[in-house]
Amino acid sequence: MRIPASSRLLITGATAAAVLWSGGTAHADLNGDRATTPATGASGDAQGQDVSAAVSRIKVTRISGPTGGKSGSLSSTDVNWTPPPCWYEPVLTSAQLKALAETKGLGYVSPHTSWGGEKLWTDHYRDGKDAYNFKDGSLDTVKGYEDYNTGKDGYFWRGVAPDLADPASWDCERVMFWQNAGDIPAVPNAPTAKTLAEYAYDKVQVPGTEIELKPAVRSTVNAPTWVWLDKGTFQAVKVRAELPNTNLWAETTAEPVALHLEPGTEDADTFPASGDCGIDDDGSIGTPYRTGDAGTNPPCGISYRRATAGTPYELTASVTWQITWEGTAGAGGTLPNGTFETTRPMTVQEIQSVNR
Repeated sequence: MRIPASSRLLITGATAAAVLWSGGTAHADLNGDRATTPATGASGDAQGQDVSAAVSRIKVTRISGPTGGKSGSLSSTDVNWTPPPCWYEPVLTSAQLKALAETKGLGYVSPHTSWGGEKLWTDHYRDGKDAYNFKDGSLDTVKGYEDYNTGKDGYFWRGVAPDLADPASWDCERVMFWQNAGDIPAVPNAPTAKTLAEYAYDKVQVPGTEIELKPAVRSTVNAPTWVWLDKGTFQAVKVRAELPNTNLWAETTAEPVALHLEPGTEDADTFPASGDCGIDDDGSIGTPYRTGDAGTNPPCGISYRRATAGTPYELTASVTWQITWEGTAGAGGTLPNGTFETTRPMTVQEIQSVNR
């Protein structure tokens, strides 16, 4: 039986008959125990047990790249690309699950569902009773555990969904399950090195685009404005993502490859005409303005054909970053390029002449 995402609920077999479906939120009550599909994001403490199902345990570390100054996250140049909506992670040992079940009795068994009351937990994870389970979009049952698998080496895994409002986040709704240590579960949406690389994509912080201009304050109609960045301003940024207790890792590298200029008005010309200024091997862009360059076209710059009328033009400078990754067991590849842009107000004046 397939269940629509808005109505999915995980609940033990003992309480299945008491399920009440209403407006996408489901509740079941029996002897004070309850299974709930919350309408809002999951939450919890940060003690390694009742942690939010929207928070991943993936650890991201900056390996190399410029530090200090303004920085920001990349925007993908592929509007159709999105990071994984959900995946599974090891979250609890046998002892941790027992402590959760027999003391608080409140926690998440999937990204969208929490169990409240000890009986739900002890029935399934201690006393071996079946529980209702969502598997590949269908509702079925899953066998219970004996004494939380105490004495076995491994972890209970649960789905993680960074954006619980994303309909695709319902694809990881299997009730929390056991996996032996050292093994990755053979289920859809199990984590891979690529999962970590894509997760790290959103964690890459690149330096702001602080371009140099000449003239720096006020440009003149039909007089080129030179644009450049000193060498070493942009360097590759590398981050490492690791998922504890899985031996999975990935290193994602962002390398700057081009600067693009948008004048902020159609009454302007860019140099080169495409507006794309290449980044040299030493990290420099364009050529610094020098005395005697007046009247010549810069390798990277803008020439405005009309003066501003009170409101400055918004010059946008965006750097394109090429993304590659490598990870566990020689895995690797590319991800969509990313961009990071900043804007700068440009005031343009007319040259005043006097006729005698």
